[in-house]
Amino acid sequence: MHRRHLLRMAAATASLMGWPACGRAEKPPGPVMAALSDYMSAAGARALPADIAEQAIYHLLDTLAAIISGSELAPGHAAERYIRERAGKGTATVAAFGLTAAPIDAALANGVMAHADETDDSHNRSHSHPGCSVIPAALAAGEEFGIDGARLLRAVTLGYDIGPRVVIAMGGGFSDESSLSTHSISGTFGSAAAACCAAGLDPRQMRWALDYTAQQSSGIRVWRRDTDHIEKAFAFAGMPARNGVTSALLVKSGWNGVDDVFSGVDNFFAAYAPKAQPDRLIEKLGERYEIAETDIKKWTVGSPIQGPLDAIEAIRGKRPFEADQVRRVSVHLAPTVAAVVDNRDIPDICLQHMIAVMLLDKTVSFRGAHDKPRMQDPAALRERAKVNLVYDKELDKLLPVRVAVVEIELSDGTVLSERVSAVRGTPRNPMGRGEVIDKARDLTAPVLGKEKSQKLIETVFAIETVPDVRTLRPLLQRG
Repeated sequence: MHRRHLLRMAAATASLMGWPACGRAEKPPGPVMAALSDYMSAAGARALPADIAEQAIYHLLDTLAAIISGSELAPGHAAERYIRERAGKGTATVAAFGLTAAPIDAALANGVMAHADETDDSHNRSHSHPGCSVIPAALAAGEEFGIDGARLLRAVTLGYDIGPRVVIAMGGGFSDESSLSTHSISGTFGSAAAACCAAGLDPRQMRWALDYTAQQSSGIRVWRRDTDHIEKAFAFAGMPARNGVTSALLVKSGWNGVDDVFSGVDNFFAAYAPKAQPDRLIEKLGERYEIAETDIKKWTVGSPIQGPLDAIEAIRGKRPFEADQVRRVSVHLAPTVAAVVDNRDIPDICLQHMIAVMLLDKTVSFRGAHDKPRMQDPAALRERAKVNLVYDKELDKLLPVRVAVVEIELSDGTVLSERVSAVRGTPRNPMGRGEVIDKARDLTAPVLGKEKSQKLIETVFAIETVPDVRTLRPLLQRG
């Protein structure tokens, strides 16, 4: 849908505006907000292009798999405790466990599990992880309103479009001087868009919901200090999913609000990003789908480790070798990227340990990436000692493209090298259906069992034929 058409829709909507129930006159929404809210309101009934629907299915499956596997990690245990102790009332599904809760609490719990580690997808341009909040919000609201699978997929796709575009309009990745978290802000707006689509809000209700979403938009980068990934899972996913569903339910119940939180006095951008470009909210909306611009991780590890693992797999494909044949491994990363994964105490975000696991196992499975006791295993420590992480300033010049260069010296003096500039799973080097399925099976089968895992995969690929998303519950829970 071209911007000119969006603005024509906006003008038509603006002419129909009345006055809100508040103490002073409210101006009609600006053209950007009117176009945005019109597009959002129509999304639930708008068929997706076939290629975009296929991508949306990949991301839906990938995120559900992240939720289910995340149930067995520390953030998943924290989510379960919270639901059992404080929130186990309602009919919305809490994945993995035989629990239900109110939609807001189910979205919180499933979101926390979705980002329990480094398994979920990521959107490079907005520095956000859309799926881990958008999909829990869409599922919780979808169950509340009994939507079908086609509408669920459209709600998810809308969430990916809106959340990242808010951050892009703000200027993309925030400077080091700012403590704001792009992940929380994008997730909150994306989750609200998805939940509001599931709730079937009209254009004006969409505007009010965005107003309540802006009031809840928060998140600071103090999560970087989190060593257990619990606060990080809350900030990236649980909180945004909860907030998005809250916005949808408040407005659906009859609450009104400000008609344009993105313009006028004391607007969202004035508070958070005075140099923002609001037009970017509707830039190529309906033409460029952000879900197709979002990475799916091949490896269940931190993003900076993806390229090095790809490189080692490629090297081994050309010249097979065993771990005991390796004398040294040099990994070159941009300094700002290398610092994120340098000798961390969590296995899946510790580059040196993950390289050791890759050398020993010839792959990195979910289990292999989350075996913390193995960090003290003599064999792993022996391989880890061979790894040299090089902070390569030349690679900083290529950001935001994350280039990885790996050199492996064998005991016979042979030096093997590989440069990776298009990580597997990124839009420039996307994973195929089979790879997405293999990853999902690796994550879900240990929790659900092979038979149920397979049935879940088959159902997600047929999601547009599912008449009621509530029927997904037995496939998402153990037992």
